Amino acid sequence: MTLRFVLRVGLRIVVSLLLSMAEGRGHAAPVSDPLGTWLTEDGRARIRIERCGAMTDRICGYVVWMKETADAKGQPFRDRLNPDPARRSRPLLGHQMLLGLKLNADGRHAGEVYNAEDGKTYSVSIWREGPKMLAVKGCLLGLFCATQGWALTTDLVPGQLVAATGEGGGPVADPEWAAPKLSPAVKPPAAAPIKMKAN
Repeated sequence: MTLRFVLRVGLRIVVSLLLSMAEGRGHAAPVSDPLGTWLTEDGRARIRIERCGAMTDRICGYVVWMKETADAKGQPFRDRLNPDPARRSRPLLGHQMLLGLKLNADGRHAGEVYNAEDGKTYSVSIWREGPKMLAVKGCLLGLFCATQGWALTTDLVPGQLVAATGEGGGPVADPEWAAPKLSPAVKPPAAAPIKMKAN
């Protein structure tokens, strides 16, 4: 074996190790929280992403602003293609579209997204692409996928829902993702009067 051969093999090993370390570092990037309000890539809606009620390990997303909220007759757009007949009369503004996404091993939140344009539910995963950009990847049957970029918004625009989810003027969670209603506080029984002993 010549010195040149040893050096060449050693160099290949070092380059290979450096590449695998860099690759591993890319997968181990710190997880960035996707919570916030995001403008969709086409600019037609703003989606507020937050924890799903009491399920702090899940995130849900709600349409809190739409560029167009009503049809030519001035009637609010409704979820008319929803497979659940009970939900077909609900307005699209304020409806839930991200359904309980959970953090996976890749550092992405994955679950399902409801698409009111066709009344179907698809697989979705979301992750931060930077401080002000969210990548949203939707898939049909796990085979046909498309990714969009949503931009973080911090301002308010006319018509945007700002109240808390489930409150008047806020979006409405689907029942399976809504925070449980707290029952009115039960008053503790009145304390019995203390009897003093006479000396």
